[in-house]
Amino acid sequence: MHSEIFCHIDTRPGSNIARGALVGKRAAVQACISVQGWPTEAGSAALRGFVAVEDATVVERLRDAGASLVGNTRSCELGFGLLGDGAGKAVAGGHVDVALMTDTMGEARAAAASAGVFGFKPSYGQVSRFGLVGLVPSMDCCSILAKRLGDIEDVFTAIRGGDDRDPSLPDPAPPSLSPSAGPGRRPLSAGVVAQCLHGLSSIERAAFEAALSNLERVGIAVREIPFDKYEFFPVVHNVIGSVEASSSCGKFDGVRYGHRAAGSRNWNEMYLRSRAESFGLPLKAYLFQGACFQFEQYAVFEKACRIRSELVGQSRRLHGEVDVVVSPARRAASDFGRANTVGQLYEAFSLTLPANVTGQPVLTLPGLVTCEGGDLGLQLMGAPFGDELLLGIAGRILQELEGTG
Repeated sequence: MHSEIFCHIDTRPGSNIARGALVGKRAAVQACISVQGWPTEAGSAALRGFVAVEDATVVERLRDAGASLVGNTRSCELGFGLLGDGAGKAVAGGHVDVALMTDTMGEARAAAASAGVFGFKPSYGQVSRFGLVGLVPSMDCCSILAKRLGDIEDVFTAIRGGDDRDPSLPDPAPPSLSPSAGPGRRPLSAGVVAQCLHGLSSIERAAFEAALSNLERVGIAVREIPFDKYEFFPVVHNVIGSVEASSSCGKFDGVRYGHRAAGSRNWNEMYLRSRAESFGLPLKAYLFQGACFQFEQYAVFEKACRIRSELVGQSRRLHGEVDVVVSPARRAASDFGRANTVGQLYEAFSLTLPANVTGQPVLTLPGLVTCEGGDLGLQLMGAPFGDELLLGIAGRILQELEGTG
């Protein structure tokens, strides 16, 4: 029953902690997140047979809050894409209450939208990455899937906060606020970036516009907002992401752990053959591309970094004008499980990857943008480190929509 969802199920007794916001909650973590004594292969031959020697920080904090860990959900190779991923199915199917998974280019939010559940990517720097088998260090983020918004809030409160073992977290850590610290009853505004809708079909656009009408019906002012160079998001993510991935994967050499090619005549042949056998075709192409930018076309990488800085600055300025930026989380035609080239992956995740470039918090709401192709998910993007406000806005939207029928 679980073979397509879980790659490991824990048969040991559950949590002994009797108090905490997550007591009674069943949690699963993607196979990219370390749990001591569990296989942590991250969907990759490069880590075949690897067993984690300690818990990731998020796992420690889940347990401290009383959650019971059920098992590891299946993962695409090093979390790059959604091929074979099981987190969304685990939550939608009721096998667990919450699931943690990596979000490098929008995988968690796309999985949530496809499964019809909530998906939340916190601000970069809110949640420790220690123990995460990451691919793109400046964009990877541990994200949360759940059927209830309240569970998203409780898990986020439990796992967020400073960690000396993760140098990417800001020092000092952002102040810890209650998720209920929301917008109160003040008027709210939502912005729509016109460029993000250019690839939508007429059916998808109509579904999204219906969702916007519902937001306006509950008093949220919706307006179009300009975003210069928005079309550069996929290129910037692709260049910077591939360079970081190429560097990150250098440690998968078959020497200390993971897959080692058999029958090699010397250490150099062992190294080359192990690397050749360790990665699938899409990831290999991504790594070769990153190596090219890193060693042959470094000026392209530098330019991408400069453009990224401009995009981050512009995103922050937008949140001085509107409370949230809204968009669909996926297209009806997106088949994340069949994307098997770098180009197809970037096309499939074009609506979600901007938040990974800028590090902003994003919440995907189910059931608000629906069409013949299923639930497209409504993305709400907040200001950096405005996670509590974003969750509060989402709660208010859901409450008022429910009140209006």
